[in-house]
Amino acid sequence: MILNCIIIDDEPLAADLLASYVKKTPYLNLVGTFNGAIDAIRVIREKSVDLCFLDIQMPELSGLELAKLLPEETKIVFTTAFSQYAVDGYKYNAVDYLVKPISYEDFVSACLRALRGNDEPRRDVDVTERIIYVKSDYKLIQVLLDELLYVEGEKDYVKFFIEGRDEPIMSLLSMKTIEERLPKPEFLRTHRSFIVNTSKSKVIDKGHFIVGEVRIPVSESYKAEVAKYIDSHVLS
Repeated sequence: MILNCIIIDDEPLAADLLASYVKKTPYLNLVGTFNGAIDAIRVIREKSVDLCFLDIQMPELSGLELAKLLPEETKIVFTTAFSQYAVDGYKYNAVDYLVKPISYEDFVSACLRALRGNDEPRRDVDVTERIIYVKSDYKLIQVLLDELLYVEGEKDYVKFFIEGRDEPIMSLLSMKTIEERLPKPEFLRTHRSFIVNTSKSKVIDKGHFIVGEVRIPVSESYKAEVAKYIDSHVLS
């Protein structure tokens, strides 16, 4: 299921942060970002909006006042720097109430509540299959499959290379276990030490998948499977 959403926040930096979160969340579609409630009302009336990220303290019309005007089917996630508004926020049947600064983890948690609350879920995107948790340093770290570039095996460990993350996530897992869990053919085993997200490889050159500046090799053992994948995607 894809949720059409809007962001209403009079703080440009806060609005930009939420927009960046929406952009990397596969089941969200950003309809518009607004720095005031008045400007957003027309769009809400003209377009189908499933989810509204709504700041509370704004000039002219507050988020709580705007909430009274929203269609009943539009879900609300209140965003504010002031936790004392939480009780007021829940009076409007808000899906969640996020206190700034908002982490991506809390953002995704709120979005999942909005998804689960839908009475007629579609099958466009199964969000539960687009998220995995990786055990690393006694913590469980969430990995969005749409941000996973490739996996590299290194002795007893594997390294998950994530888009936008400087350092890989290291975990004590086997490549076979990861290969069995990741969806095919999107994630393709090309080598005993590599699994590549094919959607992140824009070029295949001389037996290598190119991901950014990294060349992912194809070993002899996996040539047949890789060739089958390429043949099914090449226009001829």
